[in-house]
Amino acid sequence: MSTLLDTTAEEPELTTVSRLRVSHQSEGIDLDEAERAAAAFLSALGVATDSASLKDTPKRMAHAYAEMFSPRPFDLTTFPNDEGYDELVLARRIPVRSVCEHHLLPFVGIAHVGYLPGKGILGLSKLARVVEHFSCRPQVQERLTKQIADWLDEHLEPKGVGVVIEAEHTCMSLRGVRAVGSNTVTSTLLGTLRKDARSRQEFFALTGMNP
Repeated sequence: MSTLLDTTAEEPELTTVSRLRVSHQSEGIDLDEAERAAAAFLSALGVATDSASLKDTPKRMAHAYAEMFSPRPFDLTTFPNDEGYDELVLARRIPVRSVCEHHLLPFVGIAHVGYLPGKGILGLSKLARVVEHFSCRPQVQERLTKQIADWLDEHLEPKGVGVVIEAEHTCMSLRGVRAVGSNTVTSTLLGTLRKDARSRQEFFALTGMNP
C-alpha cells in the first residue's frame, strides 16, 4: 500500500500531549476535466444534458465525487495514559460512507472501533476521523476495515485494536442481485483482542455483534 499520510511533525514520546497532522496525499483534482468527463459519460449512456434540469448535472457529479474522495485533514491527538487505564475504549456506530471501487457506487453503514490502551490514549473524536480518512476513496470493505485497524495499531501502539464495519452496498442493492437491505460485516482484531478469548468476547459483546 502506498503512503497515504502527510505527517508534518515527528510523534514524540507519550509523556506529553502529542499531535500528528494527517492528510490524504492525492494527485490533485481537476474539476473542469471531471465535469467534461461526466458529460461525455452521460452522453455515451444516452442521457441528454441539454435540458434546464440536467445541464448542470455533469458539474454536480464532478463536485460530488470530489467531495467523496477528499477526506478532511485532522490532527491525531494522543495523551499520556497517566492513570494506567487498561480497559477497552470503544466508539460505536461511527457513520461510514465510501465508494465501491468496482462500480463507483456508494456503500454506507457504521463502524465500531475499539482499543486497549498502552502508554497513550486517543482523543475520542479521532476514531471517527480515522474512519473518515480511509473511507474517502474508492474502497472495498475488507481493506477499509484492516486499514483502520493497522493504522491505529501503528500510531497509537495499543495493547489491542478491534474494528467492525457493517455496511449496505448499493452495487448489490440497486443493481445485479438487487439484494435490498442486505448488510456486509467485516472485522479486524489485533493484539490482545485477537489472542485473548475473553477480551475478544467482550469487544464483540459491546459492539452488539455475536462472536
